[in-house]
Amino acid sequence: MRAICLYLHIHQPIRYREYSIFDVANDSNYFNDSYNSRQSNERIFKKVAEKSYHPMLDLLEANIKKYPGFKVSFSITGTWIEQAEKWDNSLIEQIRRMVNTGQIEIIGETYYHSLAFFYNLEEFEEQVKKHDTKIHELFGVHPKIFRNTELAYNDNLAHWADEKGYKGILAEGWDKVLGWRSSNHIYRPYGCKNLKLLLKNYRLSDDIAFRFSNRSWSEWPLTVPKYINWLDLDCLRGNLINLFMDFETFGEHQWKDTGIFEFMNNLIPEWLSAYENKFVTASEACDLEEPVDEISMPETVTWADTERDLSAWLSNSLQHSAMDTLYGMRSDILASNDEKLISDWHKMTTSDHPYSMCTKYWNDGDVHAYFSAYASPYESFMYFMNVMRDIEYRLTNKK
Repeated sequence: MRAICLYLHIHQPIRYREYSIFDVANDSNYFNDSYNSRQSNERIFKKVAEKSYHPMLDLLEANIKKYPGFKVSFSITGTWIEQAEKWDNSLIEQIRRMVNTGQIEIIGETYYHSLAFFYNLEEFEEQVKKHDTKIHELFGVHPKIFRNTELAYNDNLAHWADEKGYKGILAEGWDKVLGWRSSNHIYRPYGCKNLKLLLKNYRLSDDIAFRFSNRSWSEWPLTVPKYINWLDLDCLRGNLINLFMDFETFGEHQWKDTGIFEFMNNLIPEWLSAYENKFVTASEACDLEEPVDEISMPETVTWADTERDLSAWLSNSLQHSAMDTLYGMRSDILASNDEKLISDWHKMTTSDHPYSMCTKYWNDGDVHAYFSAYASPYESFMYFMNVMRDIEYRLTNKK
């Protein structure tokens, strides 16, 4: 038996607007910006819904109906859910319908897609709990598998997930960690009793997520027969292929005219046409075999950039200053008992915010610029810190 575990991450941040120093103490409306502005959350959400969410969900649902053996795992952030509830609730209804088939699994994470694990464990646990509650409220399930924001993983996170009773956890199958081993097996996280580790096959995942439309890539165009051949060859290294990627790969990062939807729509039946092939959810993947080895990641590994570390979010003084200021306010924010203030502060914990302050260039700079809603990392930092000043002003005036 050979299996693909297809996992898609569904997320949209709630972006802060171009919040100037003159807004501080005068206007605490950080997020409800003009529809035509660069940071318009409504405009961006509706655009991506049209290009990606609707067509890809339709494709997946159609294949679920056609093929009982086709299964997918989703992680869905609370910030995406809040925007979908406001601007396109049919997306949530469709996901609920798909979950009810038993062929879709929802994976747990932080509600606000935050880096809280690296700053405040209590805040991290509160966000995970809030996410679990929301997922159960909407879809009637409690996640059994966990993934941290940006697939940021280390041994300490694994110990936490093991103690909390999760069945499995997702991480990047990075060569520097794996060495001679293959990501196509189940592993035991270092020092854990029951938790199983699922590692992303980053080469085969990134062939679709990043290289699919790159005409300078030596393997362009990527066809289904070629990709199936690669899958067959990779199965010689283990029979579980973990394809982890952003949901927006389909239609937003790789546009419709690249043929990405046709590729996926043909890949599913082509893979299933061989009797030994199947798709599995992340929970089912954990049951395919006993762990073949123990993996230790004392240093944090993520799925971002060439370094696969936290440098996309925490590599310069702007990012460190912003996050230190943000998390330094937590106890006072919660003590205020001001629901609006607490909600605003939580939205500022989303990892997209420090990501937009990244000053990397060369291999990763274009990627950061593409995903940023701001003209420069320095403008993003300035607007973020102005929001922090206003939040501090609101706190001071409550005392």
